Amino acid sequence: MVDFENDIEQCLAVLRSGGLILYPTDTVWGIGCDATNAEAVAKIYALKKRPDEKAMIILVADERDVLQYTASPDLTVFDYLAKATKPTTVIYEGAIGLAENLIAKDGSIAIRICNEPFCKHLIKRFRKPIVSTSANISGEAVPKTFAEISFAIKQGVDYAVQYRQDDTTIAQPSSVIKWSNGKVDVLRP
Repeated sequence: MVDFENDIEQCLAVLRSGGLILYPTDTVWGIGCDATNAEAVAKIYALKKRPDEKAMIILVADERDVLQYTASPDLTVFDYLAKATKPTTVIYEGAIGLAENLIAKDGSIAIRICNEPFCKHLIKRFRKPIVSTSANISGEAVPKTFAEISFAIKQGVDYAVQYRQDDTTIAQPSSVIKWSNGKVDVLRP
């Protein structure tokens, strides 16, 4: 077991104070914050120089979390996710209990159940969803490793996780689907 307890403690302190973290996910490195804190979410939009009408995703630890932050999800989506071969982000209708500036204009929210050990542990300990958006300025290439993340992003967060910084495995973004009445619409394979 890799010891990432210090990183977890540092992240929890930053998240609870409304700050930003730079952290490894089950896909690319992400910029994260408390998904229920609108001021923290606004900091991410500012750091990324991203218009706030472009929605971001949130990471949760398990299916129960999805049920807590969506009004009435179609539970058959979990069967689909169980068979998915890569991390999959689902756009759910009826977001609830999240920062207003995180929810799309149509009331939807993009959620991924994260299985990366550090990330999952952090979300469980934080007991709230965490925003996850790629660690780049809007319009620039998505960094595939920690080393590719720009100085501006690294300096713009309150804490950068040490765990997996030296991992050179090339990361890929998640698949993105919209789920409606048992039908899947693949937005990003």
